[in-house]
Amino acid sequence: MADGVSDMITRIRNAIRNESAYVDVLNSKLNRSILDAVAREGYIWSYEAPADAPRILRVALKYAADGGSVVRHLRRVSRPGCRVYSAVEELPQVLQGLGVCIVSTNRGIVSSREARQMRVGGEVLFVLW
Repeated sequence: MADGVSDMITRIRNAIRNESAYVDVLNSKLNRSILDAVAREGYIWSYEAPADAPRILRVALKYAADGGSVVRHLRRVSRPGCRVYSAVEELPQVLQGLGVCIVSTNRGIVSSREARQMRVGGEVLFVLW
């Protein structure tokens, strides 16, 4: 597989469309870091590596009280064929602050809100709201 991040985003997007309670994604350090940032922003409940299958991560998706998903939109920005980098002043403002973009910085993978607080830019991986 060439792009594990796109695979994870597609699996989450398909699980939300099917209204699944959880989704299994591949276990990697990059995916765990991304899921940590998404969980800190409140878009998923949590994730764990099941004891019977250590090569996957089980992500518990978050739904609102009305039954709709908390994640309405996921879009990959930086791809292996076209990397997108942004300085801290130029980080995208997703839906005037209602959404968030996930950024790979020299201090780890963080949300755009955290990157602005730390005053660092980096590679914009994807946006979600």
